[in-house]
Amino acid sequence: MEEYKKEFINFMVECQVLKFGDFTLKSGRKSPFFMNAGAYVTGSQLSRLGKFYAQAIHDNFGDDFDVLFGPAYKGIPLATATVIAYSELYGKEIKYCSDRKEEKDHGADKGGLLGYKIQDGDRVVIIEDVTTSGKSIEETYPKIKAQETKEGAIKIVGEIVSLNREEKAGDSDKAALDVITEKYGFPAKAIVSMSEVIDCLYTNGDKSMITDEIKKRLDDYYAEYGAK
Repeated sequence: MEEYKKEFINFMVECQVLKFGDFTLKSGRKSPFFMNAGAYVTGSQLSRLGKFYAQAIHDNFGDDFDVLFGPAYKGIPLATATVIAYSELYGKEIKYCSDRKEEKDHGADKGGLLGYKIQDGDRVVIIEDVTTSGKSIEETYPKIKAQETKEGAIKIVGEIVSLNREEKAGDSDKAALDVITEKYGFPAKAIVSMSEVIDCLYTNGDKSMITDEIKKRLDDYYAEYGAK
């Protein structure tokens, strides 16, 4: 496992973004872990977070993109922090863009987008915190493609999230990121996967965060909900 992935896992725990216990997900599933990117609240945390995302994007997609699209609301600070980090780490200026929940009907920047206005010829990477079912992309994808003046003029290079939960997405036996790739035709990647988290904090860790008891609950959870 790359060193920055290990650092990111410990960073999530340190910021109390990744927690272990008893949680009820939006889907109704009872999960032994939960991730909340809204817990990144300080300048230093967002600075470090942007660098982790930038490294993962560079590893997975290289420099062959122009725009980072962060869906409202959590995607807005993620996109902003990451384009700053990308400039600092790799010397390339990436534009950021987000959607508005409600269209602005006045001023020079009226419309449904915030920041850069995506246009024909742009290559876009979508950035999110985590996806369990893959449903969020059903709103995001049409908003990006709606900016085209002709079909195929805007290319979505891929999607990046913090954590691949590696569990069944809805009625599928596949993980949400695999469902997205299969349906939309672009790669969906994560900075780390839950198997890497378990490897770091339990198999090769001190078991202070993932204890034997929590590991048993994780095993039971993935026996029922794990993706194939």
